[in-house]
Parts: sequence; structure tokens; C-alpha cells
Amino acid sequence: MPTFTSSEVVVQRQLDAYNAKNLNAWLATYADNAKQFELGGALLAQGHEAIRARTAPRFAEPNLQAILLKRVVMGNVVVDHEDVIRTFPEGPGRVELVCVYVVEEGKIQSASFSIGPQVLTPPG
Repeated sequence: MPTFTSSEVVVQRQLDAYNAKNLNAWLATYADNAKQFELGGALLAQGHEAIRARTAPRFAEPNLQAILLKRVVMGNVVVDHEDVIRTFPEGPGRVELVCVYVVEEGKIQSASFSIGPQVLTPPG
């Protein structure tokens, strides 16, 4: 049976809430003043209100699901490699992500994302 670190438990709770499209439970895994970044530095959102506004439209997508491909944990840093099924304006598809979470005091303090290109699902 695998052993989970407290940081990994927080990030797994975040992933489970994301896949359940439970915005309040998902947001509860983030610190009140948490920051989301593009990997490399650009700030995407800071604080619950901005993070909620950035994420809420995604939770309305009918096919939303993040599939965990690989996870690496080192202390309070959790790195997830995910394949995310989405409904883009152009149609259904997927996008590959690398997510780097820093967890302190039981909450995600920062999350940085490297987002691959959108790949649309072929018709048929």
C-alpha cells in the first residue's frame, strides 16, 4: 500500500475535487492568498476570488477530467503530469499539463503550470 505525504494528500484532494467539478472543495485546497503562475513566472491569478473566476468556466465543461499520468513528490513540492480532457470553443479535446504545487500548512500556496497545445478530438 502506498504511503502518502501530507503535501501529496492535499494535491490529491485538489485533483479529486477538480474531477468532481466541485469548485468550493477544489478552492478549499488553496491558501486564501495562493498564487497561480505560468511555469516560468507570469502570474495568472492570486487569491481565492481571482482563482475562482479563472477556473469556474472550466468546471462548466461537460467532459472535464484530469488524468494523472505521473506524480513526483519531494517534501512540500508536488509535480503532476496530467492529460486533461476539455471542451474547447472549437470542440472536445485534450491538453497536456505539468503542474508544480508548493504546499505549506496544509494548503496549496502556489501552483505553476506548463500547458501544452490543445489537441482536438477528431470527429467521428
